[in-house]
Amino acid sequence: MSLLFEFLPLILFLATLFLKGIYPAVAVLMIAMPIGLFAKYLKTKKLDKMYFWSTVLLLITGGLTLYFKNPMFIKWKPTVFYWVVALAFLSSQFIGNQPLVQKVIGLVDGMNLGQISPGKWKQLNSAWVLFFVLAGFLNIYVAFNYDFETWATFKVFGLMALTFIFMLGQTFWIASLIGDDDVEETKEQD
Repeated sequence: MSLLFEFLPLILFLATLFLKGIYPAVAVLMIAMPIGLFAKYLKTKKLDKMYFWSTVLLLITGGLTLYFKNPMFIKWKPTVFYWVVALAFLSSQFIGNQPLVQKVIGLVDGMNLGQISPGKWKQLNSAWVLFFVLAGFLNIYVAFNYDFETWATFKVFGLMALTFIFMLGQTFWIASLIGDDDVEETKEQD
């Protein structure tokens, strides 16, 4: 259900884009994302910080897009967001006691993450930094080399699919780390 609050505004954006054009689609997205954020907050009683900052950045870039009648502002939004997130993940390796990825994944219930070494957490965190930097570059490549409709479709489905595939890979990697440690602990107990 939580994913619905994040994905529905993007579907409304694409539908409006293909039916009415760029600027009405941006306006719809600027209305739908804050509503989705609020609905998600009401359901979970927690503010999703990533969704919140994505919404704030959307309102800024969307406002600039509508004011200047220039779609390049909205096209830069995913890249700026990804690069800011990459910077947050990178800086977390030097500030605080845990990399950001450890804090984020640590929110998942039922996983024995204490078995993962600090070095492995840094590797995982670095992988996320690299992913977000590359996703930002990929967004700009598509934004500057294809028409708006192609970029918008790529932004909604392509970047989301890449993120899902990357997260799935990370999940398997973490499971293998936890599984290896479980096997070693069993051998030590015998």
